[in-house]
Amino acid sequence: MSQDGVDLETSLGYLLKEASSALRTAMEEVLRPLGMSVTHYSCLELLAQRPGLSNSELARGAFVTRQTMNVLLQGLEREGHVTRGEATVGKVLPVRLTARGRRVLGKASAAVRGVEVRMTGGLSVEESAEARRILRGMIGALRSGA
Repeated sequence: MSQDGVDLETSLGYLLKEASSALRTAMEEVLRPLGMSVTHYSCLELLAQRPGLSNSELARGAFVTRQTMNVLLQGLEREGHVTRGEATVGKVLPVRLTARGRRVLGKASAAVRGVEVRMTGGLSVEESAEARRILRGMIGALRSGA
């Protein structure tokens, strides 16, 4: 550790980034055979849980730019996984999953659940609940500026 640096061995931020990277790698490994990326999966999962989201809302939920999401949505539409409705407010085009998109998502969700089970396999039910509580607290503190 440098004089003014962060001790990577004890830094929660570094450990969270490392965990995030390991999770993403594991998810990519199980999604690749399905022809999906993590962002592709995230978009479909968001639409399944919140039908009619706009491009901007999907981009925020999947942690990508609006431009990246627009390119992804064009591909998903070509593949028959989503449809984009008529603009109801301004230029907002609500996006919905198709039956084909739901079928593909079912396989992807099962694969991702397997990764999460593997990730939390060494934790008790109580420890998993505590980890969620702690992570939500960290997110809330950072978003509130506290």
